[in-house]
Amino acid sequence: MMALTASLLGLEKKSLREQALIALRSAITSGELEPGRHLVETELSEMLQISRGTLREALRQLEQEGLVSAGARGRLSVRHLDVKEIRDIFAVRGVLESLAARTLSDMPDKEAALAELRAAVENMGNAAKLSLEEQIEADLEFHRTLCRLSGNETLLHQWESLEGSIRMSIMFAGLERATRNMSVGRHHDIVAAIETGDAAKARETIIGHMDGAAENLVG
Repeated sequence: MMALTASLLGLEKKSLREQALIALRSAITSGELEPGRHLVETELSEMLQISRGTLREALRQLEQEGLVSAGARGRLSVRHLDVKEIRDIFAVRGVLESLAARTLSDMPDKEAALAELRAAVENMGNAAKLSLEEQIEADLEFHRTLCRLSGNETLLHQWESLEGSIRMSIMFAGLERATRNMSVGRHHDIVAAIETGDAAKARETIIGHMDGAAENLVG
């Protein structure tokens, strides 16, 4: 029987799939369910006090998000990323988010967007005193907001399809390196670059941010 913390012990009866999804996602991104760990349906359904059918729905969603992968005979386990995958994830993020930053930089009236980005950075600062999970959510929300404010729905959809992989990559090298990448100052730099209206500078700042984040995790 797996020894897991209270985050996986029992759920309310409403929206069981969503609650199971949140609990499992949290356990994976926090390292409670470590990379490579096989996910046994009987144990997890008992732990979460849900049916195996409901559990399977949640696990299918996690597989789509890139947090869970299927091995031999379809057996599911927590996804394990290697160095190449980490670099690839941040390279693709760089392309997507630099496009968003360039688009925002070129907007003639971007004050409202800048205010929203500054608020997201401030939220990151507030989250720095909270749990790791809340820090991760605040960091992801900044980058999600950046993509959303571009007004490019295809860009946003592609970024969101990477979100599970991004979550996995954040904890690749442990807590200290993960939190270093969530520095408020580094994110203020992104907003400042967009504010200049220099699209090339905005692009270079994002690419530098992503390259530095990847090196921090795998270097």
